[in-house]
Amino acid sequence: MPFPVTRMRRLRQTPQLRNLVAETALRVDDLIAPLFVREGIETPQPITSLPGVSQHTVESVVKEARRLVELGVPGLVLFGVPLRKDDVGSGAWDPDGIVQVAARAIREEVGAGLAVMADLCLDEYTDHGHCGPLGPDGQPDNDRTIELYARAALAQAAAGVEMVAPSGMMDGQVGAIRAALDGAGHDGVGIMAYSAKYASSLYGPFREAVDVTIAGGGDRKGYQQDWRNRRESLREVALDIDEGADIVMVKPAGMYLDVIAAVRDRFDVPVAAYQVSGEYAMIRAAGERGWVDGDAVALESVSAIKRAGADMVLTYFAAELAEVLGGRGVLGG
Repeated sequence: MPFPVTRMRRLRQTPQLRNLVAETALRVDDLIAPLFVREGIETPQPITSLPGVSQHTVESVVKEARRLVELGVPGLVLFGVPLRKDDVGSGAWDPDGIVQVAARAIREEVGAGLAVMADLCLDEYTDHGHCGPLGPDGQPDNDRTIELYARAALAQAAAGVEMVAPSGMMDGQVGAIRAALDGAGHDGVGIMAYSAKYASSLYGPFREAVDVTIAGGGDRKGYQQDWRNRRESLREVALDIDEGADIVMVKPAGMYLDVIAAVRDRFDVPVAAYQVSGEYAMIRAAGERGWVDGDAVALESVSAIKRAGADMVLTYFAAELAEVLGGRGVLGG
């Protein structure tokens, strides 16, 4: 009797069978929407390199937050674009800074219907584009910077943000923020730490979105991770967890699936991944030219990030994917 052929194809014959045996199911609940809110504009301003994404007014960001609630997206992250910048980024902790104003307005509109988070960094607010006030070497002064991060965290917490997201990759930033929040009675405010954030070439459209130019044509390789390293990310994540991070993040996502998988395998905490502006822009551009099915690639790419081990994905596709997922809550093939 001949050896039986293993029929792997049996379970691939219909969409229903494929959904039943799917190992990964992308849900609306897995999505977080990054939103940009800009001070001093009267109408939303489209971002050229991020088709479909705009710099919002406070009014329009509140409207978008309401739409996300209706779509079932559970959370958003706010990025602020201030009218004025200075050498220390003081707009980040101003009670009337743009993110604080927007957070209060969103909270008033949607109540507890949405997890309102805020990026916590100074690069959007500094006139030199780095993530903190500069020391004599032209790099951010680490200890001075984390003191300012703590002030920004307190301002964001007072504005009603449920979770702060420190993204500057300063040593000790999570511990300084946690101590400040707890000391001021904001022990219920969480920290989603950008724990493994790489000095990637994929951030260009984001810098247009927040009007950031790094002084002197510089970069952030002195404090963000070298994209050639994986083991280093595990050390960074371990340090952030020890300092009090509630969620750890890998950024970017699509080219760092191995890092996501390694973090997921090593640590028993929620893992976020950020599908960054360059990843989004490439999919959009290829889709607009008809080179790929943009909608299908968007779904596949975010599903791959989930498959690698991310519990949640920050993506500019969040609202569109939520519309596709609809009432089913999951989408397979």
